[in-house]
Amino acid sequence: MAMADPINAFLDMMAAERGASANTLAAYRRDLEAYDDFLGQVGKAPLTATTEDVRAYLALLARDGLKASTAARRLSAIRQLHAFLYREQLRGDDPTMIIEGPKRGRPLPKVMGIEDVDRLLAVAAEGIDDASRPRAERIAAARLSALLELLYATGLRVTELVTLPASAIRPGRQTLIVTGKGNKERMVVLSEPAINAVSRYNALRQELQADAPASKFLFPADGEAGHLSRQVFARDLKRAAAAAGLAPEKVSPHVLRHAFASHLLQGGADLRVVQQLLGHADIATTQIYTHVIDERAKAMVRDLHPLADD
Repeated sequence: MAMADPINAFLDMMAAERGASANTLAAYRRDLEAYDDFLGQVGKAPLTATTEDVRAYLALLARDGLKASTAARRLSAIRQLHAFLYREQLRGDDPTMIIEGPKRGRPLPKVMGIEDVDRLLAVAAEGIDDASRPRAERIAAARLSALLELLYATGLRVTELVTLPASAIRPGRQTLIVTGKGNKERMVVLSEPAINAVSRYNALRQELQADAPASKFLFPADGEAGHLSRQVFARDLKRAAAAAGLAPEKVSPHVLRHAFASHLLQGGADLRVVQQLLGHADIATTQIYTHVIDERAKAMVRDLHPLADD
């Protein structure tokens, strides 16, 4: 079997059996090809690598100064590859079985305060109804306002958000069915501000872009994909953050997803419900947001309790 074939076979399995997205497959390919390149330099391949080869690769990553989280991610990909090769009887052992991963602390997610989110949403909505502004600017502002209201109301992943179909949100309907990771569907609830922002965006497009071709996406764009890219959305969001007086480097679509979750939990939402809304397969992933709240509670007691300095 050629050197790259095991990796391609593994990726084919991930796509067919686990429904891995194109982005996930691309990330796995990058990590596994880096591992494959290392093995090639020592005259090995995934089918012949030993435990010591894997350890040598991890040691190289450490010498190169890779973060523990990055090394752990690469080891995870390598483990899954070798487990697949063993399961498919392409080799008789799994060289990663006894390897311990790099120790790392789980970082707390960045979370915006409620006041910061309110300010960001207000700035994004400015000037939408100003007829003196160029048409393209008004539509872009309405689109960003709709994107942000939807994101903060639902906690969608950015890819889920920008690929929403045009028929996803209809008047009178306050829920949305989202297809997430692994093609799993879940239901999220829409807020009135989100529904109103989308309605205003759609109305403005119909008024100012009546001759534009129909699109199957709620947020259409020129390009092969046919929908707004994650990169353009992130760029527009950072510009709005700067205009709102927020540090752009601390604001991203994923930070707003974190804000959705943490603000719900702060308000007393059930952890299991938040897990379902976010589309987390494991509740342990959702529990990280409780740690954010715990840290804030500790800081409040430390700074405000009358006996804190005793």
